[in-house]
Amino acid sequence: MLSRRLARRTAKPAPGLVQAGLHPLLARIYCGRGVTDPGELKLSLQELLPPAELQGAAEAAVLLADAIAADKRLLIVGDFDADGATSTALGITALRALGAGHVDYLVPNRFEYGYGLTPEIVALAAGRQPDLIITVDNGISSMEGVAAARALGIATLVTDHHLAGRELPAADVIVNPNQPGCAFPSKAMAGVGVIFYVMLALRAELRARGWFASQSLPEPNLAGCLDLVALGTVADVVPLDRNNRILVAAGLQRIRSGRARPGIAALLEVAGREAASVVASDLGFAVGPRLNAAGRLDDMSVGIECLIAPSAGSARDYAGRLQQLNQERRQIERGMQQEALSLLENLPLQAEDGSPPAAIALYEPRWHQGVIGILASRVKDRLHRPTIVFADAEPGGDELKGSARSINGIHIRDVLDAVATRNPGLVTRFGGHAMAAGLSLPKAHYPAFAEAFITEVARHGRDLDLEAVLESDGELAADEFDLTLAETLRFGGPWGQHFPEPLFDGRFRVVQQRLVGERHLKLVLGLSGGEVVDAIAFNVDLDVWPDPAQEWVEAAYRLDVNEFRGRRSLQLVIEQLQPVE
Repeated sequence: MLSRRLARRTAKPAPGLVQAGLHPLLARIYCGRGVTDPGELKLSLQELLPPAELQGAAEAAVLLADAIAADKRLLIVGDFDADGATSTALGITALRALGAGHVDYLVPNRFEYGYGLTPEIVALAAGRQPDLIITVDNGISSMEGVAAARALGIATLVTDHHLAGRELPAADVIVNPNQPGCAFPSKAMAGVGVIFYVMLALRAELRARGWFASQSLPEPNLAGCLDLVALGTVADVVPLDRNNRILVAAGLQRIRSGRARPGIAALLEVAGREAASVVASDLGFAVGPRLNAAGRLDDMSVGIECLIAPSAGSARDYAGRLQQLNQERRQIERGMQQEALSLLENLPLQAEDGSPPAAIALYEPRWHQGVIGILASRVKDRLHRPTIVFADAEPGGDELKGSARSINGIHIRDVLDAVATRNPGLVTRFGGHAMAAGLSLPKAHYPAFAEAFITEVARHGRDLDLEAVLESDGELAADEFDLTLAETLRFGGPWGQHFPEPLFDGRFRVVQQRLVGERHLKLVLGLSGGEVVDAIAFNVDLDVWPDPAQEWVEAAYRLDVNEFRGRRSLQLVIEQLQPVE
């Protein structure tokens, strides 16, 4: 467990939140996340930002409505992660419900074609004779691919959320809240949120044309797609601003009420999660990885077919395959982590204080290209440094693919942009956003790139504290260790990126401790009032725990609800555990 400096949020409950009837603890937690007005907690769909504010959405609606009316062939080109899969599934589902007669999809195999709408993908797509290509969760950097489509007479609609570069593709329409000139207030939407907004605008356009009446077609309720929006938004780890919380809350409500599509219900089932009590973290840590496993090791079409499966039976078949792939991914990842730890032991440390360098770059020829993103995230969490992990684009080939993960305060795409600008020709291509990015470069350039990357991060983070910090909402009073309060907190979100789940800290007397599984420490902790509470710490350092001589601990923890054989009880999930000398 990485030792992090504890920092307590100092916010006090806003009077308006308490007067609105919120528990004082929950009011304090919301204030610590910048919410002081009760109105900001209204998460009904009526509070959603209107599609008219999203630049390009109206034009995209006209383009799509004309194509549907002319019975043109539509081809969705998606990305190979969970956001791309949910975006693709949503586009297929919504367009068919809105009356499109010819809708197909194509997701590049990452090992053959790489990311985005490349000329090679356009050539592959041309075999299906599309009249219009719709990108989802990609395309904002696809200058050559859009040009190739235009040369073939294929129209293009780019829907994306990644940051735009200096040049935009010459698409017929671009919808991206992060494109220059777009004043849409929520810049944090995932790709699935963007295509959902486009479908809302398209429905309004078709309604205005009298399309549904003329075709004797029932107007679809697009709220039925919100389970996809919730899954893609959480899995892509985008900041949960208010608009995203509205989308995620609505999707979670559909799932809890038993209205999830068969594919999401099947994925929850194989992950051992109860749909009736699902929260955002279940989508992020249980469903998302299983869906992502398809794109990492195989073909994301397996995941997309699961999400659009018409029946529970067919969905379970696809979910079973995804479960197998996820198990394979875990096994590969374990081996890669061991090799990465060996490489980290030989990193040159900074002479002044013996700390790691400002950034980490790792490469091992045997590493699996589909798992480097997860490994980068693990290393980043371990060392609290921006990290890029590379693998061969092809076995024994001359090109490397890299996956980058960053920490708060270091905008990783801006770092890569600066590296590429200062070192022309060093990087072949790159793209991404603040916390995650991808890139390609010649294998021969790796040593120079690693040095330039570390130098640039040091420059960007000159005034940044690179010590890992764990933010806490403070101590709990003895009477706040309560099952009802834990349930209130559990459903008080949705919690996620930039709107973190409540975390507390305190000193406890150790009543009991024992290992469960291979590396998990089960504890009974004594409270100040004499009561005791169950707790669990996952993946503890076996050189430290269990320690029968340890009588007191400092813990940073979450209140959680443990369900076992139909019995619900309070449990602390410990994020950080320190012996008290």
